[in-house]
Amino acid sequence: MVFLDGIGIGKKDYQFNPFFKYGFKAFKEIFGEIPSLENPRLMNDNIYLFPSDATLELPGLPQSGTGQTSLFCGFNAPKFVGKHFGPYPYSTTIPLLEEKNILVRYRRLKKKSFFANAYPEVFFNYINSGRSRLGVTAMTCMVSGINFNSIAEVKAGEALTAEMTNERWNKKLGYNLPVLNPESAAIRLLKIAASNDFTLYEYYLTDHIGHRRLGEEFEKIFDEVDRFLLTIITELDNTSMTLIICSDHGNLEDLSTKTHTLNPALMITAGLFSKEISASVKDITDVTPSIIKFCT
Repeated sequence: MVFLDGIGIGKKDYQFNPFFKYGFKAFKEIFGEIPSLENPRLMNDNIYLFPSDATLELPGLPQSGTGQTSLFCGFNAPKFVGKHFGPYPYSTTIPLLEEKNILVRYRRLKKKSFFANAYPEVFFNYINSGRSRLGVTAMTCMVSGINFNSIAEVKAGEALTAEMTNERWNKKLGYNLPVLNPESAAIRLLKIAASNDFTLYEYYLTDHIGHRRLGEEFEKIFDEVDRFLLTIITELDNTSMTLIICSDHGNLEDLSTKTHTLNPALMITAGLFSKEISASVKDITDVTPSIIKFCT
């Protein structure tokens, strides 16, 4: 499961939708075209691209806290809370996050679940200081009893940094890690996934550039995501693995605004049970129940 923060399916707009403005090989080479609100469902062989509603019948713009909780747990978090909320999990949803999240549900089934992201030393210093304000994915890992990966696992090829290539860790945090190209990062993730029953990887920079942060790096990050997705889809072993690429809400697909959007979230399934999962997911609360139904 590759979770891409903040990617929706938007209008066919060559000015504000970067997938049309810059092109996107992962869409064009696999499906022959870019998805849009006018044509949101694409298919090629056993690979399916389709929309997933993120509004969940609540007014207002979807947010990461309740959106990711809904995605990873399979229940309507904004309806439970009474509003969309983010970026952190809403306090009253944390017990439900602990009980219902997909990582712990695999573990209860005596299957090996794994969170493939690694964290730098500053993160562990934060945790060890007694502070615990975490994003939903990190919180999901923590409440599931899964150890966080560190730089040791990155060096051993057993985890990925959240920005994929290690380059930002080197520049911003003073590490001296080998810089991975997106293709190598995708191959590493596939190898990691082959050793587990369920593997989750989170990439967050898509939401950052959708909010117009890191503007000087936009085209670089956009290209890296494209190459990563193209590789992980095309190199997937369709006979033994299921790939789910998903998001929590729209954002990047509409650069006319710095906020999230009401657009449906992007979903792609490939490999085993891809057709069945694509047919069963209507909104983001359907993702985890569908994975549990078909992939356990």
